[in-house]
Amino acid sequence: MDNLDTNSRLHQESPFKGKTGLRRLINAVGYSIEGFKAAYRHEDAFRQEVFLAIFLIPLAFYLEHQPIHRVLMVGSILLVLIVELLNSAVEAVVDRVSIERHELAKRAKDIGSAAVFIALLNVVVIWTLL
Repeated sequence: MDNLDTNSRLHQESPFKGKTGLRRLINAVGYSIEGFKAAYRHEDAFRQEVFLAIFLIPLAFYLEHQPIHRVLMVGSILLVLIVELLNSAVEAVVDRVSIERHELAKRAKDIGSAAVFIALLNVVVIWTLL
């Protein structure tokens, strides 16, 4: 009987679902804005990377490069912001589950950090080669 209760709970629709069309899109944009605000407010690394983007993105257009090079330069910076947002989300979930030190929690956070590091290296390589 417990198994039946567990299965029915797994297949219940979320109370947060149900909006469709334009209302769903408006809600999604609102949630995204809240995510940006939360990351900026709570994550030092995200703030630093935003300042880096504010400096480098205009520089990419100022420097005389072909359009495809500009796309690569700006895209590499945006990739850092995307990966940092995902890393911050992983860290928040890990901390929500438990603040106790655990090998899996450390591994998850370290892997997220490594992803950000690779994205930053990608910026260095692209900007250096172009």
